[in-house]
Amino acid sequence: MEWIKKIGSCLANGLRFIQNHFKATLLLLFVLWLILPSSEEGLTSYNLQKISLVGPIMDATSIVEQLDKARENKDVKGVLFSIDSPGGAVAPSVEIAYAVKRLREVKPVVVYAAGIMASGGYYSAIWGSEIVANPGSMVGSIGVIMEGADISELMQKVGVKTQVVHAGTYKQVGTFDRPWSNIERAELEKVISGTYTLFVGDVARARKLDLNRSNDYADAHIFTAAQAKEVKLVDSLGVEFDAKKRVEALAKVTDPTWNKEDPVDRFFKKFAAEGATLAHMYFPPVTLK
Repeated sequence: MEWIKKIGSCLANGLRFIQNHFKATLLLLFVLWLILPSSEEGLTSYNLQKISLVGPIMDATSIVEQLDKARENKDVKGVLFSIDSPGGAVAPSVEIAYAVKRLREVKPVVVYAAGIMASGGYYSAIWGSEIVANPGSMVGSIGVIMEGADISELMQKVGVKTQVVHAGTYKQVGTFDRPWSNIERAELEKVISGTYTLFVGDVARARKLDLNRSNDYADAHIFTAAQAKEVKLVDSLGVEFDAKKRVEALAKVTDPTWNKEDPVDRFFKKFAAEGATLAHMYFPPVTLK
């Protein structure tokens, strides 16, 4: 009975301390909230990690950071990179692709086509150890596009004219207030052609495909998952369960434990991605489509 009294005394003293030092207690809890991990990932060990790429690719910062951290984390033995993206800007897609390549050099990374894995979304996937496609997914669209409006007729009706001072023959390339000239169109075609050559070349190297037969798997063809497998853009068909099993097998872990993403982190990632998409609507880049 004596030990019960001691426990009761300790609890009573603790409650009295909180009552007498309420503000200090709140401050301590706030500091602990700041320094402690914000998700189960920091509290629960795991040896396999899922990283998701969802939506248009306009900024690669978050995804590249996750891929690089997974590469550096010695506890992580394998990664599932789930992609559901129609593509996006060229440079971020390349950044992600080469982050996957760095990761693959250290540990297995299985890419999973969760829905749409097209254009820049496919570019991001090419260096995976394996690519597993959901049977209902769409894959491919290996191509490049740049679009621009000609609103000169609308401006004429409204009574608006632009005034421009520029230096350099091609400084007005892509302008929207008049039709593009032949030399301007040729300049844009040069950029598009160079980007397409880069895209197809990387796909051929990563997937070990014949560059001379790129019309079979590139040329902006859109494939079902089964068709993509026929032209060797993916390795197998399956759902996420199957893709995870491939990661577990390649990583050779006997006690597979997967990470769990914090719902708050997921919300803010989605919010940031949508914000970046809206921002780029006003400054349309050359995109992989």
